[in-house]
Amino acid sequence: MTALMEAPAVPVAAKKRRRRRDWRAIGAFVVLTGPVVIGLGLFKYVAIAWSFLLSFNDARGTITIGHWIGFDNYAFLLGDDAFLTSLSTIALFTVFIVPITFVASLGLAVLINSIKRGKAFFRTIFLIPAAVSYVVAALVWKMALFNGLPSGVANVLGGLFGADPVPWLSETSPPVYWVAVVTLRLWLQVGLYMILFLAGLQAISPSLYEAGELDGTTKWQAFRYITLPQLRNTSVAVLLLILIAAFQAFDEFYNLFGTGLSGTATAPVKPPLVYLYDSALGDQNYGVGSAGAFLLTVLIVVITLLQGRFVGFGKKD
Repeated sequence: MTALMEAPAVPVAAKKRRRRRDWRAIGAFVVLTGPVVIGLGLFKYVAIAWSFLLSFNDARGTITIGHWIGFDNYAFLLGDDAFLTSLSTIALFTVFIVPITFVASLGLAVLINSIKRGKAFFRTIFLIPAAVSYVVAALVWKMALFNGLPSGVANVLGGLFGADPVPWLSETSPPVYWVAVVTLRLWLQVGLYMILFLAGLQAISPSLYEAGELDGTTKWQAFRYITLPQLRNTSVAVLLLILIAAFQAFDEFYNLFGTGLSGTATAPVKPPLVYLYDSALGDQNYGVGSAGAFLLTVLIVVITLLQGRFVGFGKKD
């Protein structure tokens, strides 16, 4: 009776076949993922570690490590007026672009979600700019829309209302170049965050709105007391993404204000990444460039954590 209850022994040949099959699967996994892992480790993590070591060295004109100077590069940046000005620039840019992008993307999502027909068409239309290269879009803004010539699109539209031509990208009093920068960033990013809000809106149960209608709620009350609370997690995620993207602004500033061989030397405004680009690749001071990159990273992490804590990121509803 005991012998009948025991499981039949697995033949030795079957065990060998299973072992070979497992080894083949492991080999295939290594072959397929090995190049990606090696490339990621070499060109990302090793590069980050090397850059961190460079930030503590006097690396002018070289990326070799050997002249240790401790925190001198960090002290130089924290005492450099140009770097501090770049931080204030990106802070001002963030103050404007984060709420505007958030409100515009949420408004478009609500508008598109409310229409009965053509949702896919409008969703695609507004999402297309998100697939456009920042460099290409910046050049279009610079050469066609805000080129400062009377034939530029912005000046032509202004002329219809009796306004004189404006040198949009060089006028500093008032700083009208912000119009070009902000509109470019909005055109590129609003569609992407609109899609995220649309996904959140479509996840809201229609029964909540039906219950609200029975209680006599208006559209504004339904938006305030049903839609916004249900979009809390999506809103927090979008806010964090917009904030991080704002502090990482580079392409639009560099390509809007770059002037050929002189780079951004005559730019009226520089964010930190443009300043660090000029320091590392312009002045060949890789130590300062690396130190600035890590200072900016720490700043982004701290602000992101503070914002996440303020809005309750990760908390249960």
